[in-house]
Amino acid sequence: MWQELRSELHPQGLEIVTVALDTNATAPLRWIERARPEHPSLIDQGHLVDERFGITNVPMSVWIDEQGMIVRPAEPAFPMRRNTDRPLPPDLSPRMTAVLTEARKIRTEPEKYVAALRDWVAQGAASRYVLPPDEVIARSRPRGVEEARAAAHFELGQYLYRQGQEAEAVPHFREAHRLQPENWTYKRQAWTLADAEQGPTPLYESDWLSEVQKTGAENYYEPLRMD
Repeated sequence: MWQELRSELHPQGLEIVTVALDTNATAPLRWIERARPEHPSLIDQGHLVDERFGITNVPMSVWIDEQGMIVRPAEPAFPMRRNTDRPLPPDLSPRMTAVLTEARKIRTEPEKYVAALRDWVAQGAASRYVLPPDEVIARSRPRGVEEARAAAHFELGQYLYRQGQEAEAVPHFREAHRLQPENWTYKRQAWTLADAEQGPTPLYESDWLSEVQKTGAENYYEPLRMD
């Protein structure tokens, strides 16, 4: 998806860098190799990108100008509309059918996002979508005490997992979820390490489907603020 947009806008000066957030690098690597992107496509095993830029779900983007300044902080980013009219395969399991049905209810705003991105590429600093520094700070996600503790527990959980101490990692992942419940990257990473399809396991009190149903698919991403 991003490759098509990059092919369009790269001649005008835009570079897209995609970053997969995954403690287990093997999982995203096969998708990157299959897509054969022409733009830099990285794997962040330490989740440093989401820690430093305030990313709490995927896909999200950060706009950085030629001077290295953030002109739009982390926000939902979709390069194209998903096909939600295609019938689901009839041989799917009941749970996977429920997952895909719920996923189709998630609000995305690709037309709004791509229009803003094109305007920024064309107009540069004069684009009305470029935010002044004080607004960038205001829209950035603050890190209070609980968010900092959540990040520490999540980092420790990742470390233990990479050391082969999966059972010891679970309490730290659970504590990160408790301290920052709105952070989907924390939840999705832990669920994926326990079950590739992010389904129910004895390790966690929730899973992707039950959590989205509880939260409401319409609230999965924050609305884009292109004003």
